[in-house]
Amino acid sequence: MNHQAEPYTKLAPLYDTLMQDVDYESWADYLDEIIQTHHPDAYAVLELACGTGNLALSLSELETYRITASDGSPEMMNIAAQRFEAADDFIRPLVLNFLTLNLDERFDVIFTLFDSVNYLHSDQDIQRFLDQTLRVLKPGGLLIFDFSTPKNSLESVDYLNNDYGTSGLLRFQRSSRYDTKEGYHYNEFIIEELNDEGSITGTFSEVHRQKAYTLEHMLSIVEQTPYHRLASYEDFELEPATEHSTRVTMVLQCQTLP
Repeated sequence: MNHQAEPYTKLAPLYDTLMQDVDYESWADYLDEIIQTHHPDAYAVLELACGTGNLALSLSELETYRITASDGSPEMMNIAAQRFEAADDFIRPLVLNFLTLNLDERFDVIFTLFDSVNYLHSDQDIQRFLDQTLRVLKPGGLLIFDFSTPKNSLESVDYLNNDYGTSGLLRFQRSSRYDTKEGYHYNEFIIEELNDEGSITGTFSEVHRQKAYTLEHMLSIVEQTPYHRLASYEDFELEPATEHSTRVTMVLQCQTLP
């Protein structure tokens, strides 16, 4: 029997296998380059949707920032917290939904990468995300987030489809499709739990639905907020994004207290 699970619950122990080709050090260097370009005095940073903590660990190796890393999935955060305990540099772990940032402190930089914002499916959800981050940024602070575009979904759907991997006594298979009419990218993961003999003891399904946003659409949402847009970068370069970009990194600035 196939049991339905919430995203990033049963998949959490397999997440590192799923992301095994990601060069987290390069991502951390790119993030650091953006921060040093736009806010070189930044120190206190908050990561939202940190997953299993790999990017936070790579960023901590730069010995530049005081890092708080958070994720809305307790299962993902449990893995990340165990990693942080073994790190030389302290990283504070938090279970935190980025649509409800109940925090008393403020940060110089808030960032979330790896298409996390694509899990927000409406303009209202993105506006709420922007409102929440604005509440916990210092004046002059940065919000950095990336999102994937329809072009990215069109180019990636074929190689993502029928992806599979194993870790210990777990394995997954992914089916991927992009609905061009609705603008949603669906990734369904079938996750199997195995015993020592290799027999299946449990089967679960996680459906991940992400909204693909155009640059024009995202800019229209940002323009309705108090944020000041400093840059929209393409992929991993400090070059302006265009409507042909597959991934866009937004850099927004909090100018005043909300």
